Amino acid sequence: LVSCRLYCEEAKDPKRRSCQTVLAEALDIVVRSFAPILPHLAEEVFQYIPYKKDSEGVFRTGWINASSAWKKPGIEEAIEGACAMRDSFLGSISGKNALEYEVIIVIEPGLLFELMEALQAEETSSVSQLNEIMMASQTTLLSELPKETPSNANIVKGTFLINLEGGDICEQSSYKVIAQPIAKAKCPRCRRYTAESSSTPCPRCLQVLAARKGST
Repeated sequence: LVSCRLYCEEAKDPKRRSCQTVLAEALDIVVRSFAPILPHLAEEVFQYIPYKKDSEGVFRTGWINASSAWKKPGIEEAIEGACAMRDSFLGSISGKNALEYEVIIVIEPGLLFELMEALQAEETSSVSQLNEIMMASQTTLLSELPKETPSNANIVKGTFLINLEGGDICEQSSYKVIAQPIAKAKCPRCRRYTAESSSTPCPRCLQVLAARKGST
């Protein structure tokens, strides 16, 4: 997920910038956490942080003070639910390359479906947060089984318990994950199977390259 956003998206794309923000916040918290027991290492890391800092030294910045903006209701449950489905998907393909597959996630209308919609607004996407978590080349989110399923598709059933508001909202939802070999070609830039031919970048990469060319 991180490598795709950092190396494949356009430099100023919100997806790439948001990834950098999370990495910077994580680094800041980790450095402050081990500073009391590894002061010299923490100070050295702090001095090499490549962005503007509020203080000249790690011990002058105070203790960890994460912003409440990071605690968005439902996000943790959405990520945990998506990871559970990813584990079901990866288990169904027996160690094969996940990028060679497209995934169809089927969830009945309800809270779990709404949480997944927060990660993927479109029905089918190769660039959504949900698809990045699934590690596939393409993910489709449906509320009912498709009319036709290829004979070589793997279907896995599972359940996920949603626990929100300290237990005030609890709901156990069932889901199905359908994994099937993707029919598209491997993009020579992002390595996902989302291109029309192996010699041509996929639509996302073509857009990024066009924007980069226009800015030079």
